This record gives sequence, C-alpha cells and structure tokens, in this order.
Amino acid sequence: MTRFLCVHGHFYQPPRENPWTGEVGIEASAAPFPNWNERITAECYRPNARPVVVPRDGSPVELPPNYSRMSFNFGPTLLAWLDLHAPDVSASIRSADRESRERFSGHGSAIAQAYNHVILPLANARDKRTQVWWGIRDFEHRFGRSPEGMWLPETAVDLETLEVLAAFGIRFTILAPEQAARVRPNGAASADAEWMDVSGARVDPRRPYRVRLPSGASIAVFFYDGPASHAIAFGALSSGGEALARRLAGLAADAPGPQLLHVATDGETYGHHHRGGEVALAEAFALLEASGFARLTNYGEFLAFQPPDWEAEIVENTAWSCAHGLGRWRDDCTCRTGLKPDWVQVWRGPLRLALDGLRDSLAEVFETESRGIFADPWAARDASIEAILDPSPEAFDDFFRRHAAGPLGPEQRDMARRLLEMQRHAMLMYTSCGWFFDDPSGLETTQILRYAARAIELSPPAARLPIETAFLSSLALAPSNDPAAGDARRIYQQNAGGPSAPPVVTVPGV
Repeated sequence: MTRFLCVHGHFYQPPRENPWTGEVGIEASAAPFPNWNERITAECYRPNARPVVVPRDGSPVELPPNYSRMSFNFGPTLLAWLDLHAPDVSASIRSADRESRERFSGHGSAIAQAYNHVILPLANARDKRTQVWWGIRDFEHRFGRSPEGMWLPETAVDLETLEVLAAFGIRFTILAPEQAARVRPNGAASADAEWMDVSGARVDPRRPYRVRLPSGASIAVFFYDGPASHAIAFGALSSGGEALARRLAGLAADAPGPQLLHVATDGETYGHHHRGGEVALAEAFALLEASGFARLTNYGEFLAFQPPDWEAEIVENTAWSCAHGLGRWRDDCTCRTGLKPDWVQVWRGPLRLALDGLRDSLAEVFETESRGIFADPWAARDASIEAILDPSPEAFDDFFRRHAAGPLGPEQRDMARRLLEMQRHAMLMYTSCGWFFDDPSGLETTQILRYAARAIELSPPAARLPIETAFLSSLALAPSNDPAAGDARRIYQQNAGGPSAPPVVTVPGV
C-alpha cells in the first residue's frame, strides 16, 4: 500500500470560566443550551464518539467512533471542562487514543496543543515555553503518554516557536500550505541543491518535510491539503459520506512511492458547523477502508514509516486563519466575520499593547514578590501545571518541596499560590479568540478582560491601583464600533468585574 489517508480535527473552545467562580455562566447566544461548551458538546464532541446514521428504514445504526480513526487534538482547557461536565465524552476521547495505538502501530492519534490557545509568535519567550510545557504535561496527564506532535494555535508559527517544540521533544506539527516558503530534497547528496519556491500554497502536501532550525535542531512539518480542507470546512460535508470519500480519494497523485492524503479543519466542522458532519466522516472512513484505496493512518505512524526526505523553510509569522500574517491578532487587517461590514478592527493593536504592558507589570511584581519564596520564579511557574492538574494539598506540598527557596510559613504559601494564580490568568488573558472577532464588546474579548481583571486582583494590594490605572489608560485607546460600548476601558469596567468594580454575577452552567 502506497496511499495513506489522515483526517485531522482541531477540537477547541476558549476557556469560558468566570475567573471568580470557576464556572461557565449563561451565554444567551448558545440557546437553547446554557453555554457554548454545552451546545457544541451535544452537537459535535459526543456524536463523534458515537456517530449514528438513520437509514431509510428508520432504524438507527451506530457507526465506529471517528476519534480512533482520525488524527485529533483537544484544547487542554476544553478537556478540563469535559472531565467535569461531560465525563463520558472525555473518557471516549482517551479510549479512542488507546484504540488508535492498536490500529496505527503504537502511534496514538491524539496530539498535544499549546495550553490556552495563545498566538505563540506574538508571545514572549517565557510564555512560549510555559504554554508548550503546560500543553505537554496536560496531555501526559490525560492520555498517559508523551505526545509525538503538537498543534500550534491557529497554526501560527515562527522559528522560535518551533525551537521550543523541538527542545521539548515534539517530533512534528501541522501547518497550512501557504506557510511553506521553499523546499528541496534533503541529505548530503542534495545539500547544494537549489531551493524550489513553493510560496502561494504550491507545496506538495503528500510528503512530510524536515525544517532545520537555527540551533541545529529540526522538526517535521506536514502541510495539509488546502483546497480539500477548505471545501470540507465550508460545505462539502453537506453532500454526505460518499462524496467526502470521493473528495479525499481525489487527493492522490499518479506518482511512485508512499503518499499521505491529508486534510485539517476545526474538529467542530463535524457536527457543529455542519449538522450530520460526523456521520459523513464516519461513512467516508468506512467506504475508503472497504475499498482498499488507501490505508487510514495518523501523522505519527506515517512519519515512522516515511521519515522526511525533503526539507522546507517556513513563512514566519503566519497562520491558517489570516491572509495578512498575524494581523488578525494585532491589526485592522480586514480579516473578520463580516457580520458587520462597516465595522473596523482598529481596537486590536491597542488591546494587545495594553495586555503586553499589563503582562510586563505583573511579571515584575511576580519576580519581586517571589524573592524568598521560590528558588527560581519562572521555573516554578512552569512546574505549577502539576498543582493545576492535581490541586490537592499533597500535590502542593510536593510542589513547595521542589521549588520553594526554603521552608515557607502559611502566609508565604498563600502568597505563593496567589502569585502563581496571577500568572495563570496573565496567560489566559492572551487566549486568541479575544482578537478573532469583530469588536471588543463581544463575548470573547470581554472574557479575556475578565482574566486580566482577575490577574490584577491577585497582585499584592500595593501594586493593584497603579497597575490597573495604567491598564485602563491603555484600554481607552481601543475603540468599540458600538457607541453604547464606548471603548475597551468602559467594557472592562462594566463587564469584566475588575478590582474597581464588583465581580460579574454568573449562573453556573449545567
């Protein structure tokens, strides 16, 4: 068999918990469900564990689960929510990864994701490291093994990010075809071969590529098939499983040697964005397996079978969902939902600058207040994922034994917890959805402002007022398109529940 097929699903929702209650509140736009997590779980995450088709005779037929036959990643914060509110779904996801290891030569289909979907090229070096490490440790905690690959939020990439992945032992990532700059055969015999320009999505997606990094390390990259992925994400599923199978089979080339036919979309494509999409995917898998046209695989298995014999250079500071590099998360770049054609996104840049200033102020507080508490404050922050995954007193005792500068009294322990929680919220406030949509008055931007407010509140009392005052001044430069909302400063004061306003009252999700 020389044809292999892999369908990747990026399953993700931003963290939605109220920072003061830890619960997801009522989100009216998700009606009739109490919030978007509940709705998408019902429409997508649970159905993909048990796709059900109703034939003409009206008798429901359960198809094999999609998760065990595809490649996938789930956002760590989403998995944490599923563990609490839909444990049957999270159990199905873990079970599917175990089944996929049996199916795919010991290579599990789950891959990791940077922790809370921060646009990594826009993060500083410390946050890149923590986001990747937390994503790895969360994965190991939930799946009981180390990840072979990692999904980069929005596939946003630069060489520094790839260096961090390689340093932590990540073997591969997945990028869009537009993110390939040039390619050439690798190896000693081809070291002097000329590079081929493949910009404009002209890269051959049917093989893996080795990206060599400035440090001397390297990482494998799979560039997914762009036209097919776009077609699936924006309507091809409506024609059913047979049409999807034909589309996937059409990715093959009349060429010798093994070839990987692969697509990547949001996982929510299968059931949430397209009703019945999970059934179409399950039917397509069944048809392709029965036909013998291609063998289902995942990226880890294919990489073991076919190591890269080509190398590639990437287009840095690019992402799969922005035609302007990384503009969607820092500029008025015209990438938007389009629901309000006359709205502009001049607020994106000032919002990022405001959060960058807040991050730097909180980092200074963290370092100053950590003296005498942590032997190495930033190593302690990296390691604090252990206490997030297991918040028991015993886990905290072990954490302090490893990272405290010396014996800590109760007040110092309390301060240590507050400082670490402050830093956690300082990263949550960079969740990418805060910039993705059209206006700072939206649900997603308001949520990241709540995380910013909570981070400020967790800072020592003497630092709170000057930090928030500077933050508010910066937020005032981020205008809303809605005159009633004003600007990000007013949105923060009225909706974010910061130290200068009472916390927002929410109703816990079901």
